[in-house]
Amino acid sequence: MDKMGSRKEEVIHILAVGLRKLLDFGSMDFSKLQEIRLRVGAPFLIVYDGKEHFLDRAGRFTKEVDRAYTVNQREIRETLEHISNYSMYAFEEELRQGYITVQGGHRVGVAGKMIWERQGAKSMKHISFLNIRLAHEVAGCADVILPYLIREQGIFHTLLISPPRCGKTTMLRDLIRQLSDGDGSRDGMTVGVVDERSELGACYLGIPQNQVGCRTDILDGCPKVEGMMMLVRSMAPKIIAVDEIGSREDVEAMEYVMNCGIFLLATAHGNSIDDIKNKPVLGRLVREKVFGRYVLLQPGKIGKIQAIFDERGSVLFSGGQQQGLSGRYAC
Repeated sequence: MDKMGSRKEEVIHILAVGLRKLLDFGSMDFSKLQEIRLRVGAPFLIVYDGKEHFLDRAGRFTKEVDRAYTVNQREIRETLEHISNYSMYAFEEELRQGYITVQGGHRVGVAGKMIWERQGAKSMKHISFLNIRLAHEVAGCADVILPYLIREQGIFHTLLISPPRCGKTTMLRDLIRQLSDGDGSRDGMTVGVVDERSELGACYLGIPQNQVGCRTDILDGCPKVEGMMMLVRSMAPKIIAVDEIGSREDVEAMEYVMNCGIFLLATAHGNSIDDIKNKPVLGRLVREKVFGRYVLLQPGKIGKIQAIFDERGSVLFSGGQQQGLSGRYAC
């Protein structure tokens, strides 16, 4: 079975039988399918090639709510049974985090009634909302960035900046893979990844479903602060990679990592370096020139590199006419 056929099977397999038919009716290109949204009593909704569509009873795209297929509680329950292999108890810990990662690295967000105790979230019941986010990889998408990051005996501390859904997680994943594997001109490096939201490695039963390189170790579902400390103590990485930093605790852990002689790869939400500079916590790192490289992705252009800057804010690369990634790769 080819990669696209395998991807289709992974997605179809976890849906209720009635919902499978809707996706199987037409000639849908599953490489362009980004999200499947299921809500009890609401239309079957997908995000396809960067745009929202309802599906009607024949599996056709429609913009009219009245014509869309309505998802029912039984279909939500049946889908959950397929996702959990009929053992929701086995996924209780993941449910407390609000999502389950399935084979292929696809992540299923869940929402319903939360059960709380003094220590925090205990479990979830009456699950009525599912968001299936399909995993995507773009091997080679970081080819333009990589030469600007490499320096003797390592890399520059690097921050990737963009608004949500502009491809920074996809870019970070490919950087991890390339730095870990190395190539004919440079040796690979040991990379430690703190994958708090299971989006970089997309581990299923502890095994990464995404390509992250042969010298990469992953702490899956682990908070960033604790994870960075654990990797320093236990895995002797040359590089630590984390996604979506921003809190004061994140910054303190990052500084600890850098002071240990470990290189850092990170992403943050923002529209520009000035935007990051004006943030109360991250701004200090910019002013103190902690990062040697900033990679800015262009808002509204999925995966398009607007510019690469050094620690002084000098432009090293301008995107110009560089082609962005297709909308199906946004993260």
